[in-house]
Amino acid sequence: MRVIVDSQEHCYELDQEYLNALQSTANSTQLEPGTYVLRIERGALSCWTEQQKFSPEPSVMLWIYGGSFVNRKTNVKVGATWSSLNGYDDTLTLDVLETATVCGFFFNTYKEHSSGEITLSILKDK
Repeated sequence: MRVIVDSQEHCYELDQEYLNALQSTANSTQLEPGTYVLRIERGALSCWTEQQKFSPEPSVMLWIYGGSFVNRKTNVKVGATWSSLNGYDDTLTLDVLETATVCGFFFNTYKEHSSGEITLSILKDK
């Protein structure tokens, strides 16, 4: 089985207004040049009401932008990218070449159904 995702047909466009809204909602920090390892340190989020009783999940979305960097998983130099951390063992290693901003956030269809929080660990390699 395969799923083919077409860059035109399957694209949900986030214009500058949506990106500005996301960036103002997300919690963010700047990364100065250097190598960083990002991971979920603790916490979990749930997007379900009490009636559904699903366990919270350690998962967070990341929007990284504003300066050039290399994601070591792809080994591609970019100026912006999306990533996610899923579980306590998942990591993201970035070689930041120019100061960049990393935003952490969570998507949900009903914000009032969300509960919990995630603490990200961002360690700079020496």
